Amino acid sequence: MESHLKVTGGAVYAADNAATAYGYLLTSTIAFGTVTTMDTAAAQAAPGVFAVYTPFNPLKLYGYGDGSTDETAPVLQDAAVRYNGQVIGMVVADTFEHARDAASLVSTTYDAKPGTVNFAAGVPTATPLGAPVEVLAPGVPSIDAALAASDVTVSAVYTTPHQHHNPMEPHAAVAVWTDDRLTLYTATQGVMNVVSHIARALGVDQSKVHVVNPYVGGAFGGKIGNWAPVPLAAAAARALSRPVKVALTREQTFAVSGHRPPSHQTVTLGAAKDGTLVVVRHDGISGKSQSGPSSENVANHSLTAYAAPNLHVSRAIVPLDVSAMTPMRAPGESHGAFALESAMDELAFKLNMDPLALRRKNYAATVPNTGNPWSSKHLDECYDVGAHAFGWDKRNPVPGAVLDGDWFVGLGMATATYPASRSKSSMKVRLQADGTAVVSGTGADLGTGQFTVFAILGSQALGIPVSSVRAELGDSSLPPATPAGGSTSTSSNGPSLLAAADGAKAALVTEAAQNPQSPFYGKTPVYEGGMVRADGVAMTFGSLLTAMDLPAVEGTSALPGGTTKGYGYLSFGAHFCEVRVNRWTGEPRVARWLTVIDGGTIVNEKTARSQILGAVVMGIGGALLEDSRVEPDTGRYAGANMAAYLVPVNADIPPVDVRFLDHPDTVFSPLGARGIGELGIVGVAGAVANAVHNATGRRVRDLPITLDKLL
Repeated sequence: MESHLKVTGGAVYAADNAATAYGYLLTSTIAFGTVTTMDTAAAQAAPGVFAVYTPFNPLKLYGYGDGSTDETAPVLQDAAVRYNGQVIGMVVADTFEHARDAASLVSTTYDAKPGTVNFAAGVPTATPLGAPVEVLAPGVPSIDAALAASDVTVSAVYTTPHQHHNPMEPHAAVAVWTDDRLTLYTATQGVMNVVSHIARALGVDQSKVHVVNPYVGGAFGGKIGNWAPVPLAAAAARALSRPVKVALTREQTFAVSGHRPPSHQTVTLGAAKDGTLVVVRHDGISGKSQSGPSSENVANHSLTAYAAPNLHVSRAIVPLDVSAMTPMRAPGESHGAFALESAMDELAFKLNMDPLALRRKNYAATVPNTGNPWSSKHLDECYDVGAHAFGWDKRNPVPGAVLDGDWFVGLGMATATYPASRSKSSMKVRLQADGTAVVSGTGADLGTGQFTVFAILGSQALGIPVSSVRAELGDSSLPPATPAGGSTSTSSNGPSLLAAADGAKAALVTEAAQNPQSPFYGKTPVYEGGMVRADGVAMTFGSLLTAMDLPAVEGTSALPGGTTKGYGYLSFGAHFCEVRVNRWTGEPRVARWLTVIDGGTIVNEKTARSQILGAVVMGIGGALLEDSRVEPDTGRYAGANMAAYLVPVNADIPPVDVRFLDHPDTVFSPLGARGIGELGIVGVAGAVANAVHNATGRRVRDLPITLDKLL
């Protein structure tokens, strides 16, 4: 619905809003220690400079204090340096260029101390997080005993690096104060999160904060948090009595905002000779910043993916002096599936069994770790549709057996799963006298098509054309809808929108029956397909409102979160891919891709396909290209720019075939739509790694799969 505005430049993003002052952030150049001095005299005297803020001249800010994904310590409130790239100051000037140039004049000295930045070195002494989750079959004394009784076992270690979101739109905030009220324009996945956090940071009541952000230029979890530009812009604007804009440079986004942590995973599988799984053991270790609470549970995927009577999942962390971690598309599941799906392929190879047949053999008809039924599961149909369409039966099981000119050719596949959940949501539907409807809530569209989905659901609920429905999002003055995150936006806000539409229709027919100016006065009218009818009389709702001299009627919903207990709720999918590896250079290239999705009701196939396509592209990037390396001496992310941090471009991506089963999950919600935004990336790296092995015979267990690992 908003595409025309975006392609013509009419969509107003956070940094597009006007300001009269511009903040430029100063960041630390050491991994750990203390700022001892900051000489700001030259910067303060530079042209156009309004103020220079440092730990020695701070803007007063408080911590958020709610265990969110943001940094634990409030920005600029002490001289401690916790990681390289931490914000240690801000120059505010009349132009961005003046602020940037003045920032270069600040001289900083440190008392530097050794920082812990090497994840791999910390793995042997990783800190366990709670007791392992373990399920044992009756009579089995331990997981080790179950493994010892297995006919065949495989065990391997899989590693993944730090990864960064790199959305097209860098984080930015524009703060405007009017008397004691703040209007804040910022790139966020949830405006209400910003309201609560910034109110705490500034020490003001939430009613004094208005957050606006209808358009988001990519996020994938990176804009759930309220990073340094947000509180600094708000506090500086208050102190200087002028609108202040703070936007990150591309390099600053690597440290000032969050990222996906690295992982080290040991997967051990035990099976019978026919491929029946006896044991799934997954021990996951993840990096965790000392500066934030977020880490990833990479092993959880193994509790529900395949049927096995004996399950063991453990979690541990390695504390690091690096920038804060934050959720990144399918946190935990994405990297966890790489390990498990690779291990399943290794087991199939050892058994001389087709990888898809192994997965069918161990299809979980009920939830493996609880025994509960699924709310809805059609993964077997995903396998059937995908295998037939992709030509899986033509796969040569012998690694390195297929050569096409200079390219080894291999086929790989993997399973995708992601939890389905519903959060508390409130939406509003307004029927207007001009015959149009407005559906609104505070949710966010990250480029994921949420505007379109809401308009379609409004159209379906009201029986009017999509062109007659306008969606409003990203404004804290609207009803508090579920923010974008955890694949819960459509699954939570969709049912809420339908309930609000029912409320609006009920309000309309009640008014029609009770309003003396209504042609239905004293009757029992009904609403059908945009019309109100009774006793042979029919009018559009717009004409009726006009006749009653009313501008509009509204309905507002307030649905609780949660789902019916006693079921397992997941979305499912199957990936199939062809990878080619150059026999001389080792270059891997994805040549063909097919993904089949079981995500419940598909509200809009076009935007849903874009979601899965984008997730597959992102997954291919993680499999073959993305790697944020930390310099061991400085703790700096090497290559913190788009030239060195490689992400896929059009030339890297083949045609991607996406298919949906569209089986409504009515146990999950009346709408029947589960989340799919994160599902599509789960298993992508595993499918690529499995295809690479089929092509070359080389099993790469450390992402990314670069050509040096294939030579």
